[in-house]
Amino acid sequence: MSGLTTIEAGLVEGLESQSILERTIEWANINSGTGNLEGLSRMADVLGQAFAALPGEVRLVDADPVELVRADGAVREVRHGQHLLVRVRPDAPRRVILTGHMDTVYGADDAFQSCDWIDERTLHGPGTADMKGGIALMLAGLQAFESGAPELGYDVLINSDEETGSASSARLIAELAQGKIAALTYEPPLPSGNMARARPGSGNFSAVIRGRSAHAGRNPEEGRNAILAASDLALRLAALVEPGLTLNPAKIDGGGPNNLVPALGILRFNMRPHSPEQMERALARIDALIAEVARTHDVAIHLHGQMGRPPKPITPQTERLFALVRQASLDLGQPMEWQDTGGVCDGNNIAACGVPVLDTMGAPGGAIHSPDEFLRADLLAPRAALTALVMHRLDGHKEAP
Repeated sequence: MSGLTTIEAGLVEGLESQSILERTIEWANINSGTGNLEGLSRMADVLGQAFAALPGEVRLVDADPVELVRADGAVREVRHGQHLLVRVRPDAPRRVILTGHMDTVYGADDAFQSCDWIDERTLHGPGTADMKGGIALMLAGLQAFESGAPELGYDVLINSDEETGSASSARLIAELAQGKIAALTYEPPLPSGNMARARPGSGNFSAVIRGRSAHAGRNPEEGRNAILAASDLALRLAALVEPGLTLNPAKIDGGGPNNLVPALGILRFNMRPHSPEQMERALARIDALIAEVARTHDVAIHLHGQMGRPPKPITPQTERLFALVRQASLDLGQPMEWQDTGGVCDGNNIAACGVPVLDTMGAPGGAIHSPDEFLRADLLAPRAALTALVMHRLDGHKEAP
């Protein structure tokens, strides 16, 4: 760590992995699957108590309403847990946003509920890398940063619905991103240890198709087959795939008995464009295809959903932020590169607000979203040190070594 100033070395010297690890295990043993409102409430309370160690206001923010199309075509509201917000020096002229999520992909009835050890440095457990460990090291890094009497202000948002697209927190993310000079998001780094660079966008849609029922043997010509229309639309959407654009028809709901022309079909699909321009072109083409299928099959089609994650291109401001983080990592003895990836996260939403963001500041590990998820426990303190140093340098401090 020869690249650090005396002040910087003092900021990070007290960081050690054991206390961060203990907090990670405690949090990972609390089931906080996105749909487990009781577990999310418990997690929010525990996080609130922990983040109260920072010199700012800690509060819980109610989730925005979110609608979901059911298998019968009806639209219902889905409840989400509250989001944790911490505001430190809100009147500072230079401010940063740091984000993470308390929810995991493991539901209350999932078999994967507790931690154990793979070896002396590798912890196996639900949400350890994605991202209970990331939240724990973020907090440790911020506490170390605060020991240097900083002037930089920041907001911390830990939302409860990232794993399902952040629909109930998207408005809050956009509000908090306004005016920020930079953003750090605590998704785990890539398996190589690299940071994520550009990301595609992601949108989830449900096309609700309403036809007309009729007897399948006596008068099928009087029916309008919604399942047939849904299948036709799925094939046409799949044909839109091009370099940089993926489109995945994932499921068709609806239908009924074999002797009845089905009057309801619901096609669910995901779209991932790699640029804002490609996203706009694809959305226009989808609208045109829906109109064409509706005319061809004499059905009504209503499209629900949106691009919940806009594409995240790399801007000159993002390049400068990465250069700062990369140099900080090198000065800590942790060489780091970055690469494009196909995944999406809250970093997409922040980048869409014009704020440079690095969204893999979290805990190294792997096999996320699976029963094999693991965390590199020995790397928790080094990653917390990276947060402390990056925040220190964003605060305007970079004395000569």
